[in-house]
Parts: sequence; structure tokens; C-alpha cells
Amino acid sequence: MYGDQATVEKILTESGDTWAVVGLSTNESRAAYGVARVLQRFGKRVVPVHPKAETVHGEQGYASLADIPFDVDVVDVFVNAELAGPVADEAVAKGARAVWFQLGVVDEAAYARTRAAGLAMVMDRCPAIEIPRLG
Repeated sequence: MYGDQATVEKILTESGDTWAVVGLSTNESRAAYGVARVLQRFGKRVVPVHPKAETVHGEQGYASLADIPFDVDVVDVFVNAELAGPVADEAVAKGARAVWFQLGVVDEAAYARTRAAGLAMVMDRCPAIEIPRLG
């Protein structure tokens, strides 16, 4: 398990409410689209990060984390595991407080680097499943 329940709860309740969702586009059939909507329902500001920089769920999109002109608290990663490590490194460089790798996204080296940099991190979990459990 990559991220114990205490870390999951900390990210969801204490790490801040601005979530950059990497891989979020206007494609409604993608998991990121639905998860972002759930995060919004629970009071999170969702910032789409996708090469197309599309506006999604009313929020301006950006092509990369570095392009976001304000602070980001959590980086939620919906890219293939082979691409996720560099995104975690970008999250550290951006000054995020936490990184969340979605279901099926596992990169143990990225996990170690991100934790060593002082960020909270979970992998292979989904915030849309976890956040309603908080009550």
C-alpha cells in the first residue's frame, strides 16, 4: 500500500483545496473528468492540466504545472505510470504539498523522491472513492 489511511485523510482534509488534475480534459469518458467533478462537489478547486489547456468544469486549463500562475496544494495524476514520475518531480518543483497517483498509477522511485522532498503522497488510490468515506 502506497500511502496509509492517515496520509489519505491528511491530503484530503489538511493539504489544501487547490488540486491540479494532470490529464484532465473535456473528454467526459475519461476517469479524470468524473473524479474532478466529485472533487468539486467536496469543495476542491480543480485546475485542469493537459497539453490542450482546455477549460473543464468551469476552470481554466494549463498545458503544464509550471504554467499555472498560482500555488497548487495537491497534484492529482491521471497519466500512465511511465509518465507519472516526471509529473511528481514537477509537483515538487511547483511547491505542491501533496501528490496523488490515481488507481493503476505506480512508480516506486517517484514515490521515494516525492516523500524525500517532504510531500505527502499516495499511489494507486482514488480521491473520489476516499473523500466520501470521510463523512
